Amino acid sequence: MARSAKVTAHLPAVTARFAADRLTALAESEGLLPHEVPEVLFVCVQNAGRSQMAAALLDHHAAGRVHVRSAGSTPLERIHPAAVDVMGEVGLDLGREFPKPLTDDVVRAADVVITMGCGDACPIYPGKRYEDWELADPADASLDAARRIRDQIDARVRTLLGEILAPGGESAHR
Repeated sequence: MARSAKVTAHLPAVTARFAADRLTALAESEGLLPHEVPEVLFVCVQNAGRSQMAAALLDHHAAGRVHVRSAGSTPLERIHPAAVDVMGEVGLDLGREFPKPLTDDVVRAADVVITMGCGDACPIYPGKRYEDWELADPADASLDAARRIRDQIDARVRTLLGEILAPGGESAHR
């Protein structure tokens, strides 16, 4: 699948961060680099709202007990301003984040893959937990609507975290 970069701000730093993350995912997916904590991947079409919000919330609540990634089947140039604003209201800064393309290596490295309206774009691999969360897109939402979306995501993230960290959950997977 051909990909073209849409992110242009701070390109060298963003490229280095993206490359390091993808190389780590590749090494994990090939069994060359074990991971000590469960891996969760959030996927939506643009990787500019729901998946970014979910990743930030899970990373915050997990406090290092889960490794989190996000990606999009057709990523945008930047995160939706409403998503940035409502996450800032709860003390989570999406300012350093950027939309990332969905790649096979991040799916293969994940223990849990949560999709949010991306249809058939995500490859399916045996032995992984897949869920589809039907949520509104904050792209053109009012701030009140974006807050409701954030709160729905937060409730689902907290439930997911409890399941992952429960005895016999994905933390025991590898």
